[in-house]
Amino acid sequence: MAEQINEQNTEQKTEQRTEQKSEQRAERPERGSRGDRRSDRPRRDRRDRDRDAGPELIEKVVRLNRVAKTVKGGRTMRFSALVVVGDGKGKVGCGMGKAAEVPDAIRKGIEDAKKNMISVPLSEDTIPHEITGVFGAGRVLIMPAKEGTGIIAGGSVRAVMEAAGIKNIRTKCLRSNNPTNVVRATMQGLASLKNAEEVARLRGKDAKEL
Repeated sequence: MAEQINEQNTEQKTEQRTEQKSEQRAERPERGSRGDRRSDRPRRDRRDRDRDAGPELIEKVVRLNRVAKTVKGGRTMRFSALVVVGDGKGKVGCGMGKAAEVPDAIRKGIEDAKKNMISVPLSEDTIPHEITGVFGAGRVLIMPAKEGTGIIAGGSVRAVMEAAGIKNIRTKCLRSNNPTNVVRATMQGLASLKNAEEVARLRGKDAKEL
């Protein structure tokens, strides 16, 4: 008799548990394949994501160099990358990245270049006036040119001009040929350029009077 009573009690308990579980399931709201929060959100269109990414930038690797650092355990080999980034419409920047792998060094250089972008005043496809850029031992002479001249420049300066969108220019490296100094000197020269409106505003005159 005692065994029969125990069996009946266990059957009643299991039936009560199954009823409670079924009631809880009925009370729960229907969830999507990825849960309520994700299913309730409106799905973003792929074109919206592309629009948020911004304009495409021109990325040029000027120099890749393998560097070594001597530490207690020996020498650690790494890579440094000098990168130039521009939109081809008057904005350009340069940056340096260093990492144990080449792709990581280039990625860091691109991120650094994006943070240091400058606006270059353009006169059609060239610069408004002649200027000399100086950085460290590097000195670069930058001169405007007529249409059809093209980019007369070395590899380091050419990368900066192409990224900035300058199509007619004449340049000459006067001192150091170190790519880092040459690129920095070119950036300093482009940052110092002024168009007619800026000069007239500084002099307190109209641009037509110059």
